[in-house]
Amino acid sequence: MLPIGLQLYSLREEANADLPKTLEKVRLMGYTGIEFAGLYGHSPSEVKELLEKNDLSPVSAHVPLTELLADPTGVVAQYKTIGCPYIAIPWLEEARRPAMPLYEQTLEDIRMIAEECLRQDMKLLYHNHDFEFTMISGQYALDRMYSAIPASLLETELDTCWVSVAGEDPCAYLRKYAGRAPLVHLKDYFMEGENASPQYELIGTTQKRASESTSFEFRALGAGLQDMPAILKASEDAGAKWLIVELDRPPKGQTAEEAARASRVYLTSLGY
Repeated sequence: MLPIGLQLYSLREEANADLPKTLEKVRLMGYTGIEFAGLYGHSPSEVKELLEKNDLSPVSAHVPLTELLADPTGVVAQYKTIGCPYIAIPWLEEARRPAMPLYEQTLEDIRMIAEECLRQDMKLLYHNHDFEFTMISGQYALDRMYSAIPASLLETELDTCWVSVAGEDPCAYLRKYAGRAPLVHLKDYFMEGENASPQYELIGTTQKRASESTSFEFRALGAGLQDMPAILKASEDAGAKWLIVELDRPPKGQTAEEAARASRVYLTSLGY
């Protein structure tokens, strides 16, 4: 069975308040790996020591493109020190998104960062939302990215929630990128009605989300619309190395910690 990690962004408030205690709780929940979204005021060497203390693997780190472009060598080296084999670009600011003037330049910038990761014996991934499912010359922008930049430089971190929200089958997309999907984001949600409005909270920004939508809600795994058993099977078929649980926001009536624990319990019930 594939190992299960947690995107620490799910517990960002807890990690900001007390990273050592939060990592200890994550391990007690049954997670064996961590995907970072910042270092919460700690140095790379301190983070490495905390992970070793809690027997947690440094799986990956979400690092905004702007941060990577500001100091490619230095930023990649930080996560190399921690021991992460992967860095993932978690989102694109609006001016860099598909169909915007900077999109083609963005692909070149991502290629440059990918080459730097390779020089440091790491691999760059791209983590999608639903806005990458914009058509460009008859092709989804996400597929345009993966065709423009070879798998030797850029691999996928498919977020199965946003693939589904975009109207595509996450299982089919995982199998489409078999051999190029080392990390898979598991995320569940409930959405009702055609006017449902997904809410983003983007790592590394102070951008405020839109007003609360009553028709879109993140859920603990197994409590939403996603066919998780099928997604787990497709992840294995695609050759994934890790499954990463992410909760953008806790569901109504649950704390972030409760939702993270419930998600791990659910995966255990499926044999993971």
